[in-house]
Amino acid sequence: MENDKKYSPGLDGVIAAETKISYLDTEAGQILIQGYDLIELSKTKSYMEMVHLLLEGSLPDEHEKKSLETNVESECELPSDILSMFKLLPENTHPMDGLRTGISALAGYDPQIDDRSPEVNKHRAYQLLGKMPNLVANSYRIIHQEESMQPLKHLSYSANFLYMITGREPSELEEQIFDRSLVLYSEHEMPNSTFTARVIASTQSDLYGALTGAVASLKGNLHGGANEAVMHMLLQAGTKPGFERLLEQKLQKKEKIMGFGHRVYMKKMDPRALMMKEALQQLCDKAGDDHLHVMCEAGEKLMLREKGLYPNLDYYAAPVYWMLGIPIPLYTPIFFSARTVGLCAHVMEQHAHNRLFRPRVHYTGARHINSK
Repeated sequence: MENDKKYSPGLDGVIAAETKISYLDTEAGQILIQGYDLIELSKTKSYMEMVHLLLEGSLPDEHEKKSLETNVESECELPSDILSMFKLLPENTHPMDGLRTGISALAGYDPQIDDRSPEVNKHRAYQLLGKMPNLVANSYRIIHQEESMQPLKHLSYSANFLYMITGREPSELEEQIFDRSLVLYSEHEMPNSTFTARVIASTQSDLYGALTGAVASLKGNLHGGANEAVMHMLLQAGTKPGFERLLEQKLQKKEKIMGFGHRVYMKKMDPRALMMKEALQQLCDKAGDDHLHVMCEAGEKLMLREKGLYPNLDYYAAPVYWMLGIPIPLYTPIFFSARTVGLCAHVMEQHAHNRLFRPRVHYTGARHINSK
């Protein structure tokens, strides 16, 4: 019978697509991006090099890298009407809602909006990547009645992104760590937001529509909002003993604790979290204040002992972003901005090898039989 087909809540373990973009090899402990180990890439490659890998399928040589940087940086400017539009939004607008509104509005400025060809979609992706730092930083600034910031010509993509958020030029270490966080967030196989983007793209909807849906998905604290929740917990606790008490209280109340556990990484720590843990230690050493690192390590040990749960990327990315001077409400928009390149790659792949997503259900309702 049709209703006897296996039902998997949350599509857990269900293969929903074939892809050459990325794969989480949990047995080998690898995150493969176009065949390369993401963790190894994050140690030596920049975010712009990741962009080339995801959109072109190969790591760039020096000439290709410089050309890509010039291309993306030339697309940073936003239409003035979009900046004016942000002034009309209420001050309590969530930054992800401001970002979602901006991405959706950009569709109206695309003269080739109905063209789904790989060439046009790729050009579109580079344009969006150029505009994302501007959208993230200035939607937040304008909504909060602050002056907008424009990039500086002598700064790199990641340094400018951080500059437009904080209003100060980052140090070399800060730029390096922020860029590494963008690399680690850039692509991660088939999480909810990527699946959302591919479902939307399967209808032959455009790239802006797919990304708008992905923003809505990533806004949820079970996906992208966890990093903000982690930082609020750390600030609420204030000290190592306070953080341990807070976690114990949440466990006693059977509350979900953000920053721990992952649908895929169940038996080991998210390898991306290890990279951000190292980055946190570097920033703490530079600042001469390691209390956040001490707190996070204590929480990590407590959760492993009590629940057998490991930290995910958001757990250590949160205090890293805090030490970089980034406002907490922008943690998730930055996550999305970094993931934009991966999302664009998935939308392009979906358009190129499309089949409309149309799953069925396991019906549990009544079946009323009409009586004569």
